[in-house]
Amino acid sequence: MAPTEALHVLVITFNCARELLQPDLFARRLSQALPDSQRPDIVLLSLQEIAPIAYSFLGGSYLASYFQPFHHAVHLAGKALGEAEYVHLITRNVGMTACMVFILEEHGANIQWVETGGVGVGLQEMGNKGAVGLRLGYAVPDSDDTLELTFVAAHLAPMEEALQRRNQDWKTIVRGLVFTPDTRKDIIKSTKPQPAARDESEPLLANDTGRNPRGLYNPTSHLILAGDLNYRTSRTKPTAGTHAVFPQLDTGRQEDNNGDFSSLLHADQLSHELKAGRTCHGLSEAPIHFPPTYKYSKKAQLRAAKEDSMTTWDWAKHRWPSWCDRILYLDLPAWMRSDLLPGGGIEVDQYTALPLLPTSDHRPVILAMRIPLKAIPALEEEDRGEGDLRTKPPFDIDPRWKERRQWARRKEVGVGILAYLFLTWEGRSIALALMIGALLGWLVVSGVLG
Repeated sequence: MAPTEALHVLVITFNCARELLQPDLFARRLSQALPDSQRPDIVLLSLQEIAPIAYSFLGGSYLASYFQPFHHAVHLAGKALGEAEYVHLITRNVGMTACMVFILEEHGANIQWVETGGVGVGLQEMGNKGAVGLRLGYAVPDSDDTLELTFVAAHLAPMEEALQRRNQDWKTIVRGLVFTPDTRKDIIKSTKPQPAARDESEPLLANDTGRNPRGLYNPTSHLILAGDLNYRTSRTKPTAGTHAVFPQLDTGRQEDNNGDFSSLLHADQLSHELKAGRTCHGLSEAPIHFPPTYKYSKKAQLRAAKEDSMTTWDWAKHRWPSWCDRILYLDLPAWMRSDLLPGGGIEVDQYTALPLLPTSDHRPVILAMRIPLKAIPALEEEDRGEGDLRTKPPFDIDPRWKERRQWARRKEVGVGILAYLFLTWEGRSIALALMIGALLGWLVVSGVLG
């Protein structure tokens, strides 16, 4: 019996630090890191702090210049991986958190449908922190089945002491991230007819088309979570002189030799919270063999700009080095694993951090994985077994999810306009012109009335 075919998926998470990407450098480091120059079928990007708050909250064309370098980087990386051609499937954002999906050109017609959802967990539930999700229906070749993939890009609360807030953010995401059909015109054409397109300005709230809303956990879908989850290695900030005990890379040693950071890894909050069942319920993570991804110093970023080989880890002194940037996934359900051959489950080919880029104090993290090209069967609930989170999520969907997101979006637009007018040079120019115009108008009116 032949082994189950697999869909090769590459997941990338990167905190952009509100700066434009250098696509040539990013593409070069990405292609060098992939195992055996393997070209993925689908490329998923989770991006946090994609742009300054004014552009992120206003969205639309204000973000185009920040997304475009990632288009170029994926194109360049594809060329380096055997002249692979990738087409852009979809990009969606909630405030400063975004996700982008690219697919091999020859597989584009396999996309049957797309659903999207989003939720903010920042101040007043706005999107300075939050999550955006995409759910794709991928036609299994030579079959009538559809493989469902759910991808969530997330950014949780920062700071060492905010452990409980991060767990609460996760709960808010599970309760508020609801997927509905996305029919906007910017999605590549499907092999199946789609409903009429809606207003592109509508913020991640599609018409329900009569179908019940579907949450983060879904009985027939795979689930991948990627982002700056912000879990740290301490509950308190470093004190004066603490940086002397931060892990360091010994000269001549390989960076993936974790002897220098294993003790710090034991203190990783996410690992402890996962084990205790307080966050990211049911998700798995491949073993970590790379150093902390945050927070690198300005000195480290300057060295990265020169593309120096990383012979030391230059940490910022006011934050504990931590694995903030993570990628997790929900393994196959028990009722599916029993139908596959040994070794036919989800396989991880690579889980690592890319070298530091000069524009961010975070290192990008990548996960190259193989997902069986076989739909998860929709069994009757009594046949699914106990404890599977696909059928029994840790939290119920918030019945007011749509209303809350709409209200938060209105606040985002208001904050975005104010930030644009006072924090960007274009906005300040407009504000100055308006003030001068108002002043001249007042002088004219005063002269007429006087």
